[in-house]
Amino acid sequence: MDADSLIPAPRAIHPAPARSAPSALTPATTLHTTPETAPLANLLRSTIGAATGLGLPDGGDPRDGGEPGRDADRIVLRVSPDVAGRHGPEGYRLSTDRSLEDAAVLIEGGTPAGVFRGMQTLRQLLGPDAFRRAPLQPPGGGHRAPLHPPRDGRWELPGVTIEDAPRFAWRGLMLDVARHFMPKDGVLRYLDLIAAHKLNVFHFHLTDDQGWRIEIKRYPRLTEVGAWRGRTKWGHRASPLWDEKPHGGYYTQDDIREIVAYAVERHIRVVPEIDLPGHSQAAIAAYPELGNTDVIDTAALSVWDTWGVNPNVLAPTDTTLRFYEGVLEEVLELFPEDVSPFIHIGGDECPKEQWQKSDVAQERIRELGLAGENELQSWIIRHFDTWLSVRGRRLIGWDEILEGGLAPGAAVSSWRGYGAGIAAAEAGHDVVMCPEQYVYLDHRQAPGTDEPVPIGFVRTLEDVYRFEPVPPQLGPEAAAHILGTQANVWTEVMENQSRVDYQTFPRLAAFAEVAWSALPAPADRDFADFERRMAVHYERLDALGVDYRPPSGPLPWQRRPGVLGRPIEGAPPNR
Repeated sequence: MDADSLIPAPRAIHPAPARSAPSALTPATTLHTTPETAPLANLLRSTIGAATGLGLPDGGDPRDGGEPGRDADRIVLRVSPDVAGRHGPEGYRLSTDRSLEDAAVLIEGGTPAGVFRGMQTLRQLLGPDAFRRAPLQPPGGGHRAPLHPPRDGRWELPGVTIEDAPRFAWRGLMLDVARHFMPKDGVLRYLDLIAAHKLNVFHFHLTDDQGWRIEIKRYPRLTEVGAWRGRTKWGHRASPLWDEKPHGGYYTQDDIREIVAYAVERHIRVVPEIDLPGHSQAAIAAYPELGNTDVIDTAALSVWDTWGVNPNVLAPTDTTLRFYEGVLEEVLELFPEDVSPFIHIGGDECPKEQWQKSDVAQERIRELGLAGENELQSWIIRHFDTWLSVRGRRLIGWDEILEGGLAPGAAVSSWRGYGAGIAAAEAGHDVVMCPEQYVYLDHRQAPGTDEPVPIGFVRTLEDVYRFEPVPPQLGPEAAAHILGTQANVWTEVMENQSRVDYQTFPRLAAFAEVAWSALPAPADRDFADFERRMAVHYERLDALGVDYRPPSGPLPWQRRPGVLGRPIEGAPPNR
């Protein structure tokens, strides 16, 4: 496979001189690692080794030397201070140029994470079949798929040296498993998919009005009650249709530990989200004392079965604070600091009507000398910012946490546009840019009636490719507070993994290039070249079994005729 079909595009590709001997992986290829990169060996064998049928036996530490020529048919994985200095911790240098190195493949990274990113590039260089789980032509003969000529165990590689590094340190995907539960195996699959696209942050939206998805041992009703709803709105909330089957599920604490360990192996950080004080009806249904009991009969609430902004929010009481401190104590144990330095507490879409009517809430406002309900929400956010900071973590929340004043150490997920992110960055807060107008992947991908349950503005593959995370009006000091960017997948109208795939891909490939590559200004980006490279990338997605949206439009079984969406016409506001 040529090196000019890589996604995301690398910083630099240097062709090997014509005199350089060709590189290939063969049955004789050995794998050489250092103590730092040894944990990557199993990952390389379980992906590239499984797809090629090559055993890639251990060849030892490359620093121990070896016989020239005899050891040239090898893959070397090592950390390089030179690469770290030039390209940073996630940067890498990949060479298949035998004139430079006595190896078929050399991958040097600034850290093991950089080596792992280089492994993803190697996989692409080997061709789409390297993304399969087993070889199409098993070693030793046997059945061979038609149109796939025998390789004789030899996987050719272009002669190149690739120098590469990411633009942003935060390159994320948020997956909402609260609206529609995704079983553990599906989450692990998505970790593999984001790793293959060189993303490094998994934002795990675990709680909402429609479901609580993480086991908390001191509060068992959160999953006994809060993880299940009796039925589900089918389509947009204005739809008359219902799926009358009960829906739910949750991750045990051991499931969470497995997911976290799987992410760590792939050098992915995890940001768990426990949403508060809004989006909390599932928790209130399980523990009614958490709600505004002097305003409504919270004992009559069940887990919400429809979509939208819910008026039933948490009460601003000491009982609520202690309850969520207990929740977060278990969350911090499950998501260690080195994997999850940030804890997301939501903070979005919290209607204040119940607080306005609640004597308890109003008394708290008077007691604290607050100006109103917005400052009451800010007081709750500040409480948990302090609580997390004492325990060595940082709070991050949706941009509504700016309302009423933001805790000094808090970071912001800017989702309603650029404006909140600009304000936060200029005030010295760190920001993850994820404006819905560009990177909310639940928004429809094309106009017309064929798009399944069309939601929001049309956001095409090209629209995502031309997304720019750093607003041009930011000065250098404020721009330094843009940690990176994230695409968000809200699953109200995605009832299964296939629907999540359809909405996420191929646009996640474009987003990955925006987050990783050093692209020019949006208007100057070469989308035609990206489309050319996507022709190969679709074959990779096919090999991975991804139910992406084809360029020509949805396949018949991907449509949802008669299911009401909420399309918004025209261009989204650039705010």
